[in-house]
Amino acid sequence: MKIARVTGTPLNVPLHIKLVGADRKTSLACCYVEVETDTGIVGHGLTSITEEDVIAQIVNGVAGPAIVGDDPLAHERIWDKLYWTLMPRGQTGYAAHALAAIDIALWDIKGKAFGHPVWRLLGGARDRAPVYATFGFGFFDREQLAAAAKLWVSQGFRRLKMTVGNEALRQRDKRPLMEVIREDAARVRAVREAVGPDVELFIDGNCNLDLYHASKLCELIKPYAISFFEEPLTQNDALQMRDLRRSSGMALACGQNEGLAFRFRDLLLHEAVDFVQPNVAITGGFTQCLRIAGLASAFNVSLANGGAWGFHNMHLQAGVANGTLVEHHYLAVELYKQIYRDLPMPSDGYFNMPDAPGLGFEPNRDAIREIAKLPLSKGTGKG
Repeated sequence: MKIARVTGTPLNVPLHIKLVGADRKTSLACCYVEVETDTGIVGHGLTSITEEDVIAQIVNGVAGPAIVGDDPLAHERIWDKLYWTLMPRGQTGYAAHALAAIDIALWDIKGKAFGHPVWRLLGGARDRAPVYATFGFGFFDREQLAAAAKLWVSQGFRRLKMTVGNEALRQRDKRPLMEVIREDAARVRAVREAVGPDVELFIDGNCNLDLYHASKLCELIKPYAISFFEEPLTQNDALQMRDLRRSSGMALACGQNEGLAFRFRDLLLHEAVDFVQPNVAITGGFTQCLRIAGLASAFNVSLANGGAWGFHNMHLQAGVANGTLVEHHYLAVELYKQIYRDLPMPSDGYFNMPDAPGLGFEPNRDAIREIAKLPLSKGTGKG
């Protein structure tokens, strides 16, 4: 079996958020990738949180042609080949994203070729995975945020995540950071009071704070029992993450946007995280994330899904023994629903893992073609 065709399609998917008093039209961007073999098996992959048209150009112009004719089951060989083709001096960013989407498609092919779901091929550690809902976005005001939290709890979710930081460092010339974190603390309090003490609550800073203000925020929200603080600091600075973890006593998580394994090594060596968060759609695909899972296990550290794209990442979290949480990111889920069919939805706080070969869901190619024709009017863009 050989690779016959590799294509990348940039998509900017329109979304209409209309709930708990919010009415917002926006969009979310991704790059959809297909790999077809000479035997007719087609695998599909996805990446996001970067410029989708750039990724498509890399896939179509560089990465794809480099692997046509190769054995699609030789994941390590192809991963290494694409590493030296796309990032021979340790570059990440666009290169890691393109590699991730291709690698996911190759594992989808492997599952279909052998008749097994990807999670089982990755190790089959468990046949269901706990899920948390990312619901709490900055466009909700405080009252809408509390109402949204109640809505997700009413739908069976017992683990919730909300954002904090609100682009604080990027917008610091417009709004003082202390003002941002005081509002964040009030928003966290509103959610905790809305859902009560028995619902787990996670927060995500999206790398928008410095050490001082992240520390202050941890002080302000200590009474509200935060299960982990994701990406609290700019650049996922390993030394500052270590200092924040020690001083705050709060569990920390990060890694979704890291493209190479050595960054996880540094986070683990410096005891900077309680959860590492390699994301298969960003961190070089399943092949790379398996390596990171093994590395984390040597430090007795668990994985958790951050950075959305839970229908892909559920395979990693269920596949490896130190996998834990899958993220059910509201905006990403709305994108998934537009471009895929047969998505397995969570029930009672868990994903029951699919038995279908490969990823267990398939693209809606008609919808993808239609969306690809739409003019690119940028909204939230990158997840």
